[in-house]
Amino acid sequence: MFPAIFSRNAAAYQSRLEDVMSRGEALGRLRVIELVEARPGMRILDLACGPGTLTRRLAPQVAPDGEVVGVDLAPGMLDLARAVGIANATFEVMDIERLSFPDASFDGAVCGHGIQFAPDLRRALGEARRVVRPGARLAASVPLAGACDPVWAVLDRVVERRLPAVPVATDQQATRAVVMDSEKFRHAALDAGFDTANVEVIDERVRWESAGQLVSMFMSWWDCAARMEGVDPNRRQAFSDDAIATLEAEYPGAIETVGRNHVLIAIA
Repeated sequence: MFPAIFSRNAAAYQSRLEDVMSRGEALGRLRVIELVEARPGMRILDLACGPGTLTRRLAPQVAPDGEVVGVDLAPGMLDLARAVGIANATFEVMDIERLSFPDASFDGAVCGHGIQFAPDLRRALGEARRVVRPGARLAASVPLAGACDPVWAVLDRVVERRLPAVPVATDQQATRAVVMDSEKFRHAALDAGFDTANVEVIDERVRWESAGQLVSMFMSWWDCAARMEGVDPNRRQAFSDDAIATLEAEYPGAIETVGRNHVLIAIA
């Protein structure tokens, strides 16, 4: 389900994420880049890399002789990543639970808001541990569900009255239960073979120019996009109009939203 949805909405995803990254607002992902401590000559693995948002920022840090390898299950995302033409970077369609790389072949690994989609978290973390060298770092961020501010609650009410129910990936629930709990997340990394692990709580604020901009971006996020699969254009437009009007009534002008992330730092 997820690779197809992310592939179909890859361009909008890339646009939204590059916007918040360029303004320094995506603090969870930016913290991941800091924690992996990339240096010239290192080989870094970018797990669930999407359109190469982290890859593009890590590649100059490992230049000239290093490399960043991005893997993802969404071909549409990787098409965009390759189109950017990132020096010192390659991309492959690959399941993070079944990495094809040899043992101890990377000097570090990152994952920006992707590991929560792994059905088997222990296997995904175990694969990350297997392919990094002793002493290497894994840094991974996940957004916390339920940590949203009132703006998202307003949008959720419009979603519930206008759109079908979101498809549920039942094999993902166990993973989400772990990554949403900092201690469970930390222990999952230790159980996967990492020597030490810690989870930081990172809050971030994102500014949107208007309700219209927020809604247009929100419609491409996987959970909203999944609800819109098969919805006819008139119903899509009705949702957009309702969401914008409802938000503008409570939040005229620019809007600031607050999110929270868990950021794992695990050392092999």
